[in-house]
Parts: sequence; structure tokens; C-alpha cells
Amino acid sequence: MPTGRPRGFVGYQAAEDSRLNAHADIAETGAKPLTGPASFWTWLATHVRNNWLLWLGMATLALPTMASVARDSWSTEQGAHGPIVLATGIWLIMRQWRNALAIAQPGSTALGIALLIPALLLYAFARVTNIVEIEGFAMYGALLAVLYMQAGGAVMRLLWFPLLYLLFVFPPPDTAVAMVTQPLKIWISRAAIDLLFFLGYPIAGSGVTIQIGQYQLLVAAACAGLNSLISLSAIGLFYVYIRHNANWRYAALLMFAIIPVAILANFMRVLILVLITYHFGEAMAQGFIHNFAGVTMFAISVLGIFAVDALASPLRSRLERKASKA
Repeated sequence: MPTGRPRGFVGYQAAEDSRLNAHADIAETGAKPLTGPASFWTWLATHVRNNWLLWLGMATLALPTMASVARDSWSTEQGAHGPIVLATGIWLIMRQWRNALAIAQPGSTALGIALLIPALLLYAFARVTNIVEIEGFAMYGALLAVLYMQAGGAVMRLLWFPLLYLLFVFPPPDTAVAMVTQPLKIWISRAAIDLLFFLGYPIAGSGVTIQIGQYQLLVAAACAGLNSLISLSAIGLFYVYIRHNANWRYAALLMFAIIPVAILANFMRVLILVLITYHFGEAMAQGFIHNFAGVTMFAISVLGIFAVDALASPLRSRLERKASKA
């Protein structure tokens, strides 16, 4: 099994050595060396030239799937976070590309092929049957297998969070959405009914149906369900990783706090919509106010994560002191 870098990495390494020598000359003149995204794109262009057939295959695999995901998922409320996750995920990888380049070694070809073939078969099945949810994850699995064969396990361990975070780009299977959404919708509906009944409103309900005054409302998945939990979890995980990546214990605590914060925000959204329907009518609640309630829910969730972080700062300080002593 070869132990050197793949041809694309080797080709770039020579260019990198030349660039570093040029930087030494530039430093003598006081100019700033080339860093950041420009350097990343230089490396990417070199790697594409040296491995154009590989990149052509990955593009043939990825572009049709991403077009389907953008058309079927990103255009909906539950998938609107997809482009943001894709952009920030690529940015996270770009932040680590120098470190990844330094430790890149080809992975096991046998293991990589063993991972690649099932992913490609599943991709072909999903593509033929037009199941976008399976197609997206299968395509991503195939790309990860290629990444492993090209760069090795050390690079994948280094990039574990961006690679995991990018899974939020793809819509979850409808079956999983239904399984998690239904009990959550029922619980939020029951909680809203109990609170408003306690406050004296003429309200009753059964399941996800709420009857208040002469109006009947149905708590849909967009109002209280997995849809908002996915987007809020993605943003929350990004915040936790950027802010507290060094302290993994505290980061894990904040990650667990994301779910109850998101559920509370969903509850507030349902409560706002029920009250608006009762006081101003159904047309008002289903128009602009409905979308505004969604924005309010999202803002409450983000501010809730910030609030939990601020309130738990003493715990973070204790964990940091304990880690420094160890």
C-alpha cells in the first residue's frame, strides 16, 4: 500500500514549497504573504488539474443531487437552512485546509471501495426511484468514501465536525419526520390549550386540533415539529463549535440545551398564532402574521441559546480551571 501523498497532493506540495520561498522574499520587502481563501483556491485549482477525472466523477455524482435537493427541499420552510449550512460548512473546512494538507495520507483502498460501492448502489436506487432524501445521504456517503481514499482517516478525524455538520444540508426522511413530529405536535398543542384554558379562554382540543371560540386550528408540522428543530440545531451546533470547540464538555452541554430551547420557541409560536386567531381572526393569523410568528420563534430560539450560554458561563469557567489543572 503506498504511503506517499496522492498525485494531486504531491503536485501541490511542490507549488507550496515554491510559494513559501516566494513568501520569504516577500517578507524581506515588508509585503504581506498570500493567505486565507486565495491560497485555498490555489491549492484547489492545482488538485483539480492533477486529478481532473476524479473531480469530473464527483461533479457528475453531486451536481444533479444538489439540484434536486435545492429544488425540493431548500425552497420550503423546513429546508431553508440548507444553503446557509452548505456555505458555513465549506467555510469550516477551508479554515482547516492547511492542517489537513499537512497530515493527508491515502487511506486503505480496500476499505474505501467497500464503503463506496454500497453508497453508489443506494444512490442509483434512490436516483431511479426519485427518493431525494436517500439520494442526498447516499451521494454524501460516496463523497466521504472518496475523501477517505484520497486523504486518509487522520484528515477525516480532523474535519469531523464540518463533515457531520454538512449532513444538515440534506432533508431527513419523511418517515423519521413523521415519527418525531407527531408526539411533539400533540404535546405542544396540549400545553397551549392547558395554559390558555387556565387564563380563561374558551379553548379545547383533541390531538393536534385546537378549537378556540368559533375557530378551529390544526397544528401543522411547520408550526411545531422537527422542521424548526433541524434548522435551529444546525445553527446552534455551529455557534457551539465556533465559540467553545476547545471545551468539549461544555460544548456537549450546550448541544443538549438546543432541543428544549427549540421546543419552547415552537410552543411560543403556536401560542401567538392561537391568540391572534382568537382576537383578530383567521385571515390575520394565516397571512403575514403567520410568517412573522415563524421569525419570532427563530429569534427566540437563537436568543435562548445565547442566554443559556451566558447563564452557564460559571460552569464553563469551572470546567476550564479543572482542565488546566489536569
